[in-house]
Amino acid sequence: MPADASVSGKRSEPHEGPIPVIDLARYLAEEPGSLEATATAIRAALESVGFYVIVNHGVSHALMQATFAEAARFHAQPLEAKMALAMNEHNNGYMAINRYMVTTSGVNQNDKPDLNEAFFTKRERPADHPGVLAGRRFVGHNQWPELPGFRAAVCAYTDALDDLSARMLPAVAAALDLPLDYFEPFFEDSQISFRMSHYPPAQPEENQFGIAPHTDANFMTFVAQTPVAGLEVRLPNGEWVPVPFIENSFAVNSGDMMFRWTNGRFKSTPHRVRVPDGATRYAIPYFLGPNLDTVIECLPTCVGAGAQHPPITYEAYLNWWYDANYDASKQTR
Repeated sequence: MPADASVSGKRSEPHEGPIPVIDLARYLAEEPGSLEATATAIRAALESVGFYVIVNHGVSHALMQATFAEAARFHAQPLEAKMALAMNEHNNGYMAINRYMVTTSGVNQNDKPDLNEAFFTKRERPADHPGVLAGRRFVGHNQWPELPGFRAAVCAYTDALDDLSARMLPAVAAALDLPLDYFEPFFEDSQISFRMSHYPPAQPEENQFGIAPHTDANFMTFVAQTPVAGLEVRLPNGEWVPVPFIENSFAVNSGDMMFRWTNGRFKSTPHRVRVPDGATRYAIPYFLGPNLDTVIECLPTCVGAGAQHPPITYEAYLNWWYDANYDASKQTR
């Protein structure tokens, strides 16, 4: 699908390929007809590929670049400083290289640890938040490094992505023939995960990756694009293709919650990251999910011949997924 969008003040080259490019400029400006056009484009992308690229999305280029710089600053610390923030039971903190792989992948027999290190945060919540007071899993306080300005910079970026994702929810609802405000109650106090990944140059073994083939557990993922190649998507025909790079854009994909909610209508598409060839790669994906108490069950516009999956709360799904794929105790050894 071709697209021609204004990016960073320049006219981008039209893109031809299986992963569509969606220009949000008219939609975010609330121009007449733009909601319907954007919903149609999102529907086509998520039914066919499960991935698309957005441009003119309203998140400043300077903020995106500053966040990449913070990822580099975090990972440039000595290992001892990073290990002092080792990942805890909330999946917050530092994950060392070679200590993680997605064992629940339905698209590849992952048997080698991923060649990346990462730092994770969740939504920054106040001390008197009921979930924090109760010690609820995935709601606990974030761990922060002793880097001046780091916390504020990360929160500024996740706040911007919160705003962008909230503005996109009506278009997703429209793509599913639902009322525009359908998803709003489910995304009050939404569950997010933010990951700052570092892929150093390495020599992978056979069947080893920067991140091995997997699908995301959440609702939607926003990945600020980097010119250092690596992110690849598996098309329905089984072919792996790179996500096209467009400056100041986000690659967006639907995850397992979108797949279950839509009864398989919208894909949760397998993707992977190749180990960079002679380069250092950073990634700053923002993972959006509904609030933990949300019951994920077949949407009324997606029932078709019947629901394929039993209802499940987002919390229960996350508990299963993280217990299967992340062992926090490995991060302290």
